[in-house]
Amino acid sequence: MRNDIKTIAAFTGITALALGLTACGTASDPATADSGTADASKPLVVAASPTPHADILTYVKDNLAEKAGLKLEIKEFTDYVLPNTATQQGQVDANYFQHKPYLDDFNKKNSTTIVPVVNVHLEPLGLYSQKLKSLKDIKPGQTVAVPNDTTNGGRALKLLADNGLIALKDGVGADARLSDITDKKGLEFKELEAATVPRALSDVDAAVINGNYAIEADLTPAEDALALEKSEGNPYANFLAVKDGKQKDPRVVKLAELLNSPEVEKYIEDTYNGSVIPAFGAAK
Repeated sequence: MRNDIKTIAAFTGITALALGLTACGTASDPATADSGTADASKPLVVAASPTPHADILTYVKDNLAEKAGLKLEIKEFTDYVLPNTATQQGQVDANYFQHKPYLDDFNKKNSTTIVPVVNVHLEPLGLYSQKLKSLKDIKPGQTVAVPNDTTNGGRALKLLADNGLIALKDGVGADARLSDITDKKGLEFKELEAATVPRALSDVDAAVINGNYAIEADLTPAEDALALEKSEGNPYANFLAVKDGKQKDPRVVKLAELLNSPEVEKYIEDTYNGSVIPAFGAAK
């Protein structure tokens, strides 16, 4: 877990940005509308979750960006809402923290126009416990925490169903809700904001945790998870994203190329040991 000083600093930055967004108005205001062609000499400001997103961007900034003629500024966020809001409002130029099912749901609910640019990595979702040693130890009457947002909640339930811990209605897949469970097998569920699930791990019997939050909580998904998503055919690759119309910003194009470079692939493989997996290619 990151130390208290960094947590407080991150919270302070988020609060300040949130106030700034409120003061600036909506995306339809002239003051916040797209100002046209970006100045390629200015830093590209990217909002990112701390781990692994900001870490990967920091590697790019420290090792690849200068040679490519790219000035890169990284702003860390610890939630899943403000990075998209800040990108839509023009407070940042791009973000790197999310997958397509989450973005599609966010755009629909918030009338935002964020679009993916390039896939970078996959963080397998995992089931963790401080009390249980294996899936066989999960019994009726125990409580499992799951993310409460639409996409990750369904993703969590699918992981549990794939491992025989619950049964779901036919055909619901990753869109599952608690109401779609046809057999809880005696389990109780606690829905929490994804970022807070790791902190609740000691209060429940098991918890489904997003890969980035698991790493921040000093968990090693490839080693510590009782169950882990499979990477093959997984639709949850995390990508670089921008407000629609910014895809051809030369700074964005440069960063996309660097994020899909052999150097970044090696960095991800060497740093995360299977807990984060390269998933390069055009995002759709």
